[in-house]
Amino acid sequence: MDKRVRNLFLSLALLSLVGLFSFKMGQSSVKAEISKSGKLDLSLMWKVKDKLATMYLDKKDIDEEKMSYGAIEGMVASLGDPYTVFLPPSDNKAANEDLAGEFGGVGISLGYKDETLAVMSPLAKTPAEEAGVMAGDLILKIIDKENNIDKDTNGISLDEAVKLIRGKVGTTVTLKMYRESKSEPFEVNLVRDNIVVPSIELEWKESEGKQVAWVKLYKFTDRLFEEWPEMVDEINAKKGSDFGGIVLDLRNNPGGYLQASVLVASDFIKEGTVVTQESSDGSKEVYKVEKSRGKLLNDKLVVLINGGSASASEILAGALRDHQRATLVGEKSFGKGTVQQPDNFSDGSGIHITIARWLLPSGKNIHKEGVEPEVKVVFERDENNLEKDNQLDKAIEVLLK
Repeated sequence: MDKRVRNLFLSLALLSLVGLFSFKMGQSSVKAEISKSGKLDLSLMWKVKDKLATMYLDKKDIDEEKMSYGAIEGMVASLGDPYTVFLPPSDNKAANEDLAGEFGGVGISLGYKDETLAVMSPLAKTPAEEAGVMAGDLILKIIDKENNIDKDTNGISLDEAVKLIRGKVGTTVTLKMYRESKSEPFEVNLVRDNIVVPSIELEWKESEGKQVAWVKLYKFTDRLFEEWPEMVDEINAKKGSDFGGIVLDLRNNPGGYLQASVLVASDFIKEGTVVTQESSDGSKEVYKVEKSRGKLLNDKLVVLINGGSASASEILAGALRDHQRATLVGEKSFGKGTVQQPDNFSDGSGIHITIARWLLPSGKNIHKEGVEPEVKVVFERDENNLEKDNQLDKAIEVLLK
């Protein structure tokens, strides 16, 4: 697991996470701790702590552990990188549970669009997806009547958004949202639930007398290292003369383990680079195809992507395109091209640090740019037939040409 953990792509703050501790140092406070020489002056922090201990009115509210975590969170937050975060013990535990594929919440991955809180992706078979929440929706306000919360999201951090949206299973949180295709903002009521998201799912579709394997890859979790090889064997066992190929569906896949994307790519690409990591010092680490795989090298392949395809899923889609192994269908991906390394501390807390950017085989870094599909198809939701999927229909059409 060490290799996988070292190469974790932090999927943008899942709303299922335990609410991050709210004591945060303001930006001015952080700057005040910097001496004229530009070095961190910890003596000032201790002076502030002593003043609080002697002068603050409600001494019972002083919690030194919270102060410590709050100071560290403020220091990390001062970098201005939403993907470099410090996690107190409960939050770090929740993040690790999320990567294991099981958690509680409403099933939304968060990010930012032009500095506005936005849905990166609704996770499959969750309250968010069932309510029609879509990748790219902007979250303007968070409302929780039971907890007297009515909060505009202007300037909100991912930490605070997580804290406000999560809550007791069975209770309701209302999100005021904006979608480009709608003229006015709208509200969505989401009932919080315990959620278990599968890594992958296989469904067979028949078209023009051909059997098409529709592989829905929801997230690159730890379980994928076992589930993917099993699915590959299942596809190969069912292949017949009427086999038309594979549609690999990466829509709303927020990422996960880098090594899992390399594993999947290795069944479709014979040899070569899948992704390159470029660190701050200019050094590069190249991840190549695992030559022990290669079980789907000759099968026709189309990959579905959209605005919720991010991080490790963008690596996979981009690598398959650059190796001319697949046609990409759908909408431009999210555009997250940085790498986070998680580290755990003895008290149970942890930190995720942006350590590198990743480059596609072509050398392109798609951070904030995304991956463009060759065949562009905007998803059209049919309220009268929620099973209808015009993007999937187009992918199958392209596959069978």
